[in-house]
Amino acid sequence: MVNCCGLLTDKKEPVPLKGIEVEVEVRDHVATVVSTLHYENKEDKPLEAVFVFPMPADAAVCHFSAKIGQTQVVAEVQEKQKAREEYDDALSSGQQAFLLEESEQSPDIFSLSVGSLPPEESASIRLEYVTELAVQADDGLRFCLPAVLNPRYQPQGSEGGSAQVTSVPASLVPYSLSFSARVSSPRPVCKVESNCSLDPLQYLNTEQTQASVQLAAGHKFDRDVELLIYYKDAHQPAAVVEAGQASAKPGSLMGDPVVMLSLYPEFPQAVMSKMTSCGEFVFLLDRSGSMDCPMDSSHQGQTRISSARDTLLLLLKSLPMGCYFNIYSFGSEYDSIFPKSVEYSQKSMEDALKMVEQMTADMGGTEILQPLKQIFSQPCIPSQPRQLFIFTDGEVGNTKEVINLVKKNAASHRCFSFGIGEGASSALITGVAKEGGGHAQFITGTDRMQPKVRQIEKFALQPAVVDISVTWDLPKGVSVTPLSSSIKTLFQGQRSLLYAQLTGESSGASDGCVTVKYRLADHPSQNQLHFSLKPTEDTGLTIHRLGARTLIRSLETEDGEPSGGVKEKVVELSVQSGVSSAFTAFIAVNKGDGKAIQGPLVRRNVPTPSKWQRRHTIIMLLHIDATFCNCCLIFSSDDESEHTLSCEPQQPPREPLLQLISLQTASGSWLLEPALAAALGKTSEELEKPKPPSEVWATILALIWLHGFKMEAQEEWELLAMKAVSWLHAQKGSEDN
Repeated sequence: MVNCCGLLTDKKEPVPLKGIEVEVEVRDHVATVVSTLHYENKEDKPLEAVFVFPMPADAAVCHFSAKIGQTQVVAEVQEKQKAREEYDDALSSGQQAFLLEESEQSPDIFSLSVGSLPPEESASIRLEYVTELAVQADDGLRFCLPAVLNPRYQPQGSEGGSAQVTSVPASLVPYSLSFSARVSSPRPVCKVESNCSLDPLQYLNTEQTQASVQLAAGHKFDRDVELLIYYKDAHQPAAVVEAGQASAKPGSLMGDPVVMLSLYPEFPQAVMSKMTSCGEFVFLLDRSGSMDCPMDSSHQGQTRISSARDTLLLLLKSLPMGCYFNIYSFGSEYDSIFPKSVEYSQKSMEDALKMVEQMTADMGGTEILQPLKQIFSQPCIPSQPRQLFIFTDGEVGNTKEVINLVKKNAASHRCFSFGIGEGASSALITGVAKEGGGHAQFITGTDRMQPKVRQIEKFALQPAVVDISVTWDLPKGVSVTPLSSSIKTLFQGQRSLLYAQLTGESSGASDGCVTVKYRLADHPSQNQLHFSLKPTEDTGLTIHRLGARTLIRSLETEDGEPSGGVKEKVVELSVQSGVSSAFTAFIAVNKGDGKAIQGPLVRRNVPTPSKWQRRHTIIMLLHIDATFCNCCLIFSSDDESEHTLSCEPQQPPREPLLQLISLQTASGSWLLEPALAAALGKTSEELEKPKPPSEVWATILALIWLHGFKMEAQEEWELLAMKAVSWLHAQKGSEDN
């Protein structure tokens, strides 16, 4: 019988993982992350510890090693099946072995196996990866250390199987986390914000271009750790050239220099002022059971479904008159508000909003594939480009199937995605946006939702950029091999990254130039970036690894099932660069003194934080004082669906800005009514004193209030204000006639 003391899982099994140390080094918009996991076997038998955990979807895992006592073993990258066989052989012969592999279904899930850890023995696992930081709507750079791994719903009949996850409620995670970050940039670091408590920012030089920060004492590893980094005069076009590895063969990816280009397209103002007034806007809302969970670990405030409803409200209110729209929702099944897309009007908007307000997370499992197929099968409306908006917490096990479907239909559908709540699959959310030519945003409990919604809304209303091409002008003797896929879409001021391998040498000029040409609303445009071919110092092999990761991901997501030739190329690239892939794994074997570890091997699954747990329930309705909550137990007879216990707190009233937005009509005006007076903090009598027509006066008052009290949030409401001003101009025109 196991002695139940020390760190235990929810099933009272000892946990060999004792703590995690994370050190992050951010250079401009690239982060290098080093995680050290400390294992200790307090049982009287040898252990195999298995830890399934989340990773950023675009991370390039480039180092994996283990230290046992004074012995350090560095892992190597091998073809996945070969690595698994070597791991199993090592355990069978009583040797210590360590295996790190990426999920074949989703690149944001990894599995770490620590095999044959003897009694009273400890081991430290060192894992290193590099990743790009996403630009946010307020120009901050977002770094996320995923902690939460929610169970992924696996639809019946889908390809492959999802990783087997052992999870506990986030508040019961039985191991600690220490986290520190060092930030450096050519430009001053203005501030660093987080969803977690931080110690004060420490500047490391007088120019304030270097700074450090760490989590405050007492942090529990019960949520994703997010950092938002703000630089002064951020996000200028730039190029970084990194020298090749001296020991690598010239002409190979690792032997040649690699350049990373950061492009921020600037479109002509005359074109950008003509935002599209047409289009078909299709919204797909996740109503699976997991959407009933709180947005963050505080378990207070909004649920995911409530946040998704508010996000949908903002988008619906800003649609242009004359466009078409429809709303689908899905769980184990799917449904739509209208049989087909309808023209946007006051009546259709009101009908849709009434339906949206009644939507709850009561549709079972997360089967997103079928509603997507239904949407893609519908004929497009002539002269109305179709835009698809997906709202989901991303808890699916068939991620690659979904992304491939979006990719196949990208020519006729532009896809934007919102990841709702902590633990949303970054692979799914970013994958569908990337392959669908759109943009992705993550909304968690600590975020202001409106800026992110407005940014995607601006991108969606921007005329589509077409005929995108990239040309290189390099000195004689230097050739270029692109590592990135061709650019599929461009958005005003939004970063686009390009990686390329530079081969050869130039005896003369040492500068290069890249030109991006495109057409926007039938207007030809181009942006250029001149850069030095001289390698930047002290970057190590970060750019090479990111470039290798980019090329590997591109090959892995080619149309259909990757062929044998593609798999071979991916394995070759992965082994050569030391970067993980879906077809390779890191393997390390500690042969030590050659003595076999004695005794039967006991498997222990290390739990991962989860925001919700599946529960089998019975039909019951409990009425509790409304000041606390309304609880409803929901039962589903289908074992494959999600079973949830809903205990949703009474939702707080909407903030004034959201309340005001909810009252705007489809045409852009406001009505002079008591609800408007309440939103503006006035009485109905105070609003009715002046003499202009009531609807005109109500709209003017709403605009005055926005400019007088919400200027700090102008980017959140400026599209609504433009819509209102256009309506006012139209009223003046009708009066003149």
